[in-house]
Amino acid sequence: MSNRKMITAALPYANGPVHIGHLAGVYIPADVYARFQRRLGKDVAFICGSDEHGIPITIRAKKEGVTPQDIVDKYHEVIKKSFADLGISFDEYSRTTSKKHYETSQDFFKTLYEKGKFTEEVSEQYFDEQANEFLADRYIVGTCPNCGNENAYGDQCEKCGSTLSPSELINPKSMLSGNVPVLKATKNWYLPLNEYESFLNEWIIEGHKDDWKPNVYGQVKSWLNDGLKPRAMTRDLNWGVPVPLPGAEGKVLYVWFDAPIGYISFTKEWAEKNGKDWKDYWQSEGSDLVHFIGKDNIVFHCIIFPSMMKAHGDYIMPKNVPAFEFLNLENDKISTSRNWAVWAHEYVEDFPGQQDVLRYALLSSAPETKDNNFTWKDFQTKNNSELVGIFGNFINRVAVLINKNFDGIIPEGDINAPELEEIGIKATEIKNYLENYEFRNALTSFMNLARFGNKYLADEEPWKTIKTDLDKTKKILFIGAQIAAALGNLAEPFLPFTAQKIYDIFNIKQMNWNDIEHSKVLIEAGHKINVAPLLFSQIEDSVIDAQIEKLEQTKQNNKKTNPNATPMKEQINFDDFTKIDLRTATILEAEKVEKADKLLKLTVDTGVDVRTVVSGIAESFTPEELIGKQVMILLNLAPRKIRGIESQGMLLLTTKSDGKLSFVTPDDQVENGVEIG
Repeated sequence: MSNRKMITAALPYANGPVHIGHLAGVYIPADVYARFQRRLGKDVAFICGSDEHGIPITIRAKKEGVTPQDIVDKYHEVIKKSFADLGISFDEYSRTTSKKHYETSQDFFKTLYEKGKFTEEVSEQYFDEQANEFLADRYIVGTCPNCGNENAYGDQCEKCGSTLSPSELINPKSMLSGNVPVLKATKNWYLPLNEYESFLNEWIIEGHKDDWKPNVYGQVKSWLNDGLKPRAMTRDLNWGVPVPLPGAEGKVLYVWFDAPIGYISFTKEWAEKNGKDWKDYWQSEGSDLVHFIGKDNIVFHCIIFPSMMKAHGDYIMPKNVPAFEFLNLENDKISTSRNWAVWAHEYVEDFPGQQDVLRYALLSSAPETKDNNFTWKDFQTKNNSELVGIFGNFINRVAVLINKNFDGIIPEGDINAPELEEIGIKATEIKNYLENYEFRNALTSFMNLARFGNKYLADEEPWKTIKTDLDKTKKILFIGAQIAAALGNLAEPFLPFTAQKIYDIFNIKQMNWNDIEHSKVLIEAGHKINVAPLLFSQIEDSVIDAQIEKLEQTKQNNKKTNPNATPMKEQINFDDFTKIDLRTATILEAEKVEKADKLLKLTVDTGVDVRTVVSGIAESFTPEELIGKQVMILLNLAPRKIRGIESQGMLLLTTKSDGKLSFVTPDDQVENGVEIG
C-alpha cells in the first residue's frame, strides 16, 4: 500500500447548494478517509471543486434570468462555505472556470487529438431554429416511449428512470422556445470507448473483483457486457471550455470530459501553492488514486475517465472507486426540484455549533451498500441517546471526577491494566474498517469504546470508592483518562470539532494513529487537565418539530399547481357557505375618495337595491372605465365605515401576474341581483 494518497470527491454542480444526500453519499465519508490517512502519516492530497459547466448551470441561469457566470459565482461560494462550516478538510477546493483548469483540460484534449485518439463524426442533432443553437439533451423534452411521461428529458425519463436519447422521444420540443426542433448536421470529436473494452475488462473485471464494492463492479460489468460505443467529447454549446482546435468555434468540451480533469487541474493549483510536484500524485505508481462518488457517477469514473487517461498514456488508474448509494429523506427521495432536502447551509444556521451531530447522524446512516433513510427523529435519538448519553457522558464524567477529586491532575495508575488493551483493539478495528471503506462499522467500533468506558466507570463506581479507597480511585480514573484521550484522538476523523474540544479539555495534542494502537498510556500521570464543558446538548422535541413542519410545508407547496398561490384558509362547513349571498351587480357611479390614493367610492345597482361600496382599486382602474361595468358583489357583508363613508358590500376581484387587479365577472351580461352559487 502506497504512502501517497490522491483522494478526490465528486465535483458538485454549482447550480444550487449541497444537501445531506451529497454529504452522506460523498463528502463526509471522503473527509473521514482523508483525515484518517493523514493520521497514519500518509502524504495526502484531498481534492475537490465546483463543476461549473454543463446544462444544469445554463438551465438555472435561464430560469433566474441571469448569466451562467452569475450562477456559478453565487453557488461556488455557497458550496465552499458549507463544506468549510462542516469541517470537510479539502486540501484544495477550486472551480472549473479557473484559468488553470481551462489550460489543463484543453492541453489534455490536444494531447489525445495529436495522438489520433479521437474520431471525427458528423451526426444530425436537434437544432432550435428560433434560438439559433443546437440543443443539449436536457434542453429537449417530449413523451417517454417507455412510460408515456410527457415531460421526459432527452437523456432520461425521471418518472420511470429510463436512459434515453433525444431521437427516442415522442413529440420532442425545445425547452428554449417551445418549438419543434429540426435535425441539423454537425461535426464533433468522439472517443471510441469500444477500443478500451479489453483494457477495462482486464483492469476492473479481472483485477478488482474482490476489492471493489459490488455496486461498482456490477455496474461496470453490465456496461462492458452490453458493449461500449464511441461517445462525443465535444458539444455544440456556448457555455464550457472551448474546444482548442481551428474550426471548432461554437463548440465546447463535453462536461464529463472536462469535469474529471478538474481533479488534475486543482491538484496542480494546490501543488504550486505548497511546493509539491503534482505528477507525484497523478503519474507515479507510488500513489494511490481513490475517487469518492455517488452511484450515478460510476460510469464516468470507471469507464470514461479511465479510458481518457489510458488514451493519454501518462496517468495512473484509480486504486478504488468507493461509490455510495442514495440517501432518502423521511422515506422520500431527496429532490432539489421539489425542495425536498435538508440543505447544508440551512442546517449550519439552524443548529449553530452542532456540525458534528450532523456528521455523526449521516455517517451512521451512510448509504454504503444500499439506499438509506434520514429522519429528524432518528437524528434527535442519535444525538440524545448516543452523543449525549454515551460519548459525551463518559468524557464529562472522567473530567469532572479528576477535577473534583484530584485538582485536575491525572492520578497515578497501572500502565499494564488489562482494561487499557481495549484502546488498541478498537483503534485497530476502526483502522481496518476505514481501510475497507466501511464507515458505519468504523463509527460503531468507536462508539463501542465509549460504551466500554461507561461500563467500566459504572462497574467500578469511583464516586463511591473515593470515600473508602483513594488508591483504587486513582487507578480507576487513570484508566478512564486513557480511554478519554483515546476517544478524543479516534473521534477526529468522524467528529473533528468534538475532537478539538477533547484535546482542549485534557490539554493534549493529536497523535499518530499507529501510536494509539500500540501505546497503552496516552496521557501521563501528573498531567494537568482543564475544566470540561459539555460536548453535546439535548435536542428538544420543539426543535425537531420545527424541522418536520418545514418539510411538511414543502410537501404542501409541492402539491400546488401554482407555486405563487397563498395557502388555503381555514375550512368552513356547508352551513357557513349557504350564508354567503353573492349577486351580479352593475357600477352606476365612481369617484375618488379624498386624501386616499387607493380608494374609490362606487354606487352599485345590486338588483335588490342601490348601495355604496368603498373599494381599494384606484391603482388598477380609473373611475371613468368602471361606469356601466357588471361585477359580482358579496351582498350580505356587514357594513363598515371607511374614511367616514359607510361601505355596504365587497366586490370580487383577483390579482393578475403584473400585480394589477381584475374583476371576477359573469361570461355574459345578465340581470342585476342574480344569485351566484
